[in-house]
Amino acid sequence: MSATPVPPGTPAGPRHGGGPNRRTARADFPLYNGQPVRLTGGQWAVLMGAVVVAAAADLLVALPGPPWLSVAVRGVLFFGIPLLVLARLAPGTLSYLFQPVRLKDVALMVAFAAINLVVSFVIAFVVSAVLNVNSNPANDTLAGLGTFDRLAYFASTVPQLIGEEVFTVLPFLALLTLATTVLGTGRRAGLVLAVIGSAVLFAAIHLPTYDWNIAQCLLVIGTARVVLLIPYLITKNLWTSVGAHVLNDWTLFGLGLLTAHS
Repeated sequence: MSATPVPPGTPAGPRHGGGPNRRTARADFPLYNGQPVRLTGGQWAVLMGAVVVAAAADLLVALPGPPWLSVAVRGVLFFGIPLLVLARLAPGTLSYLFQPVRLKDVALMVAFAAINLVVSFVIAFVVSAVLNVNSNPANDTLAGLGTFDRLAYFASTVPQLIGEEVFTVLPFLALLTLATTVLGTGRRAGLVLAVIGSAVLFAAIHLPTYDWNIAQCLLVIGTARVVLLIPYLITKNLWTSVGAHVLNDWTLFGLGLLTAHS
């Protein structure tokens, strides 16, 4: 089950050896335009199936021991399953998704983490004024841990958040491909549809976390998802969205701990 290679000589294609041309790798998103390979419909289905299996593992896997252990294992499964399948179906794509981090990327991580905190607080405040909202149970978990376990819990969220970015970006690329090749939209309209669709999926996977509060997940989590996706849209480097997401969540957890002890 191999993907269809892109004809030689395509400007944005990989260099000899399978790695992306660093000058052009950030110019566009992979896969939807056949770079570095073109997936068939069946291969897209297999890849999205791997995303679903990984999401189920993230929701269902529980291990005995400290809470951070289950979080870490679920996180590795969350990003590892779909990325292993992607590497098999579309060799070379991982180096398009995860590129070297530049100083500009770090600045974007910090900037969009801060922007998302402001946007999330404003939207959460408005939503809570008219609807019941639920807190993230991770705050309660952290409040009941000792210092070592708290630090371990913070560290364990890194693979979890990498998984959340992979869960977002792979469906984003699938929807972008569907929009531009099957629905016949232009690239700009396809991007809008892909961003909205992936944000809705991201909100949906958080429903169990927030007691199936649909409005809260769509309005607060969905909006945060769009904001935290923007660094990837700008750089085409998934590490920028991962970094922004980690900074955002660690800040929220830290604020939650301060509030719990005030």
